[in-house]
Amino acid sequence: MKSAKAEHADRAVPAHPGDVRTASPSIEVDGRRRVVALALRPEVDGGRYPVKRLQGELLEVEADLVADGHDVLRAMLRHRHATAAASWQETELVHAGNDVWRASVPLPELGRYQYTVTAWVDAFATWRRGLERKFAAGADVAVELLEGALLVDAAIARGAALQKSAALLRGQLPIAERVAHATSDELTKAMRGAPDRSLATDFSVREVTVERALAGCSAWYELFPRSTGPAGRHGTFRDAEPWLDYIAELGFDIVYLPPIHPIGTAFRKGPDNAPDARPGDPGSPWAIGAPEGGHTSVHQELGTLADFDRFNAAARARGLELALDIAFQASPDHPWVTQHPTWFKARPDGTIQYAENPPKKYQDVYPFDFESADWEALWAALRDVFMFWAERGVRVFRVDNPHTKPLPFWEWCIREVQARFPDALFLAEAFTRPKLMYALAKGGFSQSYTYFSWRTTKHDLTAYLEELARPPVTDFFRPNFWPTTPDIFPEYLATGSRGAFIGRVILAGTLASSYGIYGPSYELMEHTQRLGPAGKDGSRSVVEELAQNEKYQLRTWDLNRPDSLRHVIARLNAIRRANPAFQSNRSLRFHATDNDLVIAYSKQTPDRVNLVLCVVNLDPQHTHRAWIDLDLDALGLPIDTPFQVHDMLGDGRFTWRGRRNFVELTADVMPAHIFEIKRFVRSENQFEYFL
Repeated sequence: MKSAKAEHADRAVPAHPGDVRTASPSIEVDGRRRVVALALRPEVDGGRYPVKRLQGELLEVEADLVADGHDVLRAMLRHRHATAAASWQETELVHAGNDVWRASVPLPELGRYQYTVTAWVDAFATWRRGLERKFAAGADVAVELLEGALLVDAAIARGAALQKSAALLRGQLPIAERVAHATSDELTKAMRGAPDRSLATDFSVREVTVERALAGCSAWYELFPRSTGPAGRHGTFRDAEPWLDYIAELGFDIVYLPPIHPIGTAFRKGPDNAPDARPGDPGSPWAIGAPEGGHTSVHQELGTLADFDRFNAAARARGLELALDIAFQASPDHPWVTQHPTWFKARPDGTIQYAENPPKKYQDVYPFDFESADWEALWAALRDVFMFWAERGVRVFRVDNPHTKPLPFWEWCIREVQARFPDALFLAEAFTRPKLMYALAKGGFSQSYTYFSWRTTKHDLTAYLEELARPPVTDFFRPNFWPTTPDIFPEYLATGSRGAFIGRVILAGTLASSYGIYGPSYELMEHTQRLGPAGKDGSRSVVEELAQNEKYQLRTWDLNRPDSLRHVIARLNAIRRANPAFQSNRSLRFHATDNDLVIAYSKQTPDRVNLVLCVVNLDPQHTHRAWIDLDLDALGLPIDTPFQVHDMLGDGRFTWRGRRNFVELTADVMPAHIFEIKRFVRSENQFEYFL
């Protein structure tokens, strides 16, 4: 529309027939613009937020366009990289039926793109169609040819070199010859190249954020460097370097480090969150800040910034990328507490408000006051924390508790960082209300933690993934599945069953294209839960965290324990890398089983060249059998032709046929199959094989 300014006016009598202002509030429109844009896909909240795509992907756009009558419409997808120098490019939309129009464009660059759709009534195409029908019916079309000449005249005025065509349509040649020229491909092409778009209808501009492939598919390994030293000694970055070989051997993409900054001593916590630390207790890395520095400093017991740079380079040399935990909070010893006291909330008694999540208390942590009068300086300082580490080569950030900071801050901050470092990625650690988690993703977070840790039944997993793997959620929310974290240890794993740990990591790594584990706690199957404080009767409840938690103390790990799951996890990551079907969530489909303790699901590449089927026993204690009822249409498999399933975990190969097929899964041996499905092919010389 030419104008979309809302007005506040009383109901009035129209000044003339084209005046549509009839109520308050009203909208000024140009009544000659006849195309109505009903919907545009993809978009997030009507275009309020950008959609997300990966570098190299296509942006596939659909628009629902209607107009009165039966006139022919045309529409263009307009797109450009959102830089000052970028000019609009156009791709014509194709009518796909039922008033749906489609087009797609590649997204080769990182950063933000803008896109919109413009549509108009194609007067020439409408005229040509009418001319053909009337002429075929034997009607006199002399006047129609003159009308066509006027349309060509208008195109000439817009710069088209069609003077000969205009003269021919008005000329004295036989009607049939004039009609033949009017309907020729030559004239049609020329008129399409000079369209009259003066009365086009335009969608408002939308955005798409384009991030690198790691945003869409990644495997994370969480490591506390301070636990990599010899027993009893605080580990350093140099101690942690040899662990990079181990993590690379397991096949992970990202090494995620909890906060590496100086740790305060005031109100320092002891083991298992004890309120009083003993001499030598290292404290929580999330109690950030000491006299020697804050969020842009390195804890002196880990080493120096030069040691950090060396560790980061060592990770990259092994094909690993470093992710840093950014926690926007401060210990009472943080330099900002004295330098910027207004950034913290003072209580009536003069003390500073510490962090709480009742019944948990974090006296060693001060949250920032985002309602401070000095909020602009606070925002800038926090943004500059990301900038500091990005300048040192870090491009992946796991953000602690972002849901406790204002959403407008994150939208601004992430846009600022990615404007300078378009390859920067952000993982939101927000276990909170669903809509708030979604709001963080819409505001710019590349990936998000999820409720996977608590989804353990077939019904819950299916319902949750049906939400996460379908539009509109897939346009803005990228889930990252973690079976456990230092903060979360679900009851499902508390028995220590090997089958439970294997099953959960396989579910995490195959249901979601991005997943992570807290290691080496996970592969060594730690399962003793921490006890809470004693109640009035002396009893102590179990807390959903591990005992001897690394958040509060140093640990020593034996990576070579014979019962370790390292080889299972390495195999899982190798399967993920070898099968591009696992690198996206959009193709996820569930298949029925006759046993609620056995879940089956598939993924495939868009070209269906790579097709995988996963079957997992959800009971960590017992063997289960099931008949799987495959959706052959979804898999692209014929009902009457055999196909091979290759179990990539155990290397077994089986020939299946039809919808119903049988599986048996032993919990304590291998509670899952990850099948690659190979289609049956018969060549011209009758040689049979599976493709």
